[in-house]
Amino acid sequence: MKTNKLLLFLTPVFYLGISKSHAQQTLTSSGGDIMGTTGSISYSVGQLAYVTNFGTTGAVAQGVQQANEYNETLSSVDFTELLQELKVFPNPTTDVLTLNFNNKTDTQLDYQIRDINGRILKSETNIASRLSINISELQSAIYFLEIKNNNKKVKIFKIIKN
Repeated sequence: MKTNKLLLFLTPVFYLGISKSHAQQTLTSSGGDIMGTTGSISYSVGQLAYVTNFGTTGAVAQGVQQANEYNETLSSVDFTELLQELKVFPNPTTDVLTLNFNNKTDTQLDYQIRDINGRILKSETNIASRLSINISELQSAIYFLEIKNNNKKVKIFKIIKN
């Protein structure tokens, strides 16, 4: 008899407790549940709130997919003195890109602007130590400015065109 009363009491408590518990909660702009014959899945789009934890080696945002973005400028060690002076600005840009370097050894340099697919969109040979490159006709995208010496890559810059 005691067992039946206890069972009658615990069954609704257990049911209410399970139905009202949530494993994760977040503020989202959209989302929903999809149910099928083999299972179900919950999804969310546009997470509005999350927590970012900072440490000595970096930061991570909980519940947010972390993108690996490498912001390295590829370069050659054969041109170390030249590379210290080689600058491209402003980046991001809208119409004119300025290339500035100090060519103490009179190295002949060329440039090529390539799109993400590797197509050459602009190029020039034997460039001056200060050069303005008009990229106003290019679409808003990411491009690569490749500096070369006798077809040997000296440095590659990632250029963002707004």
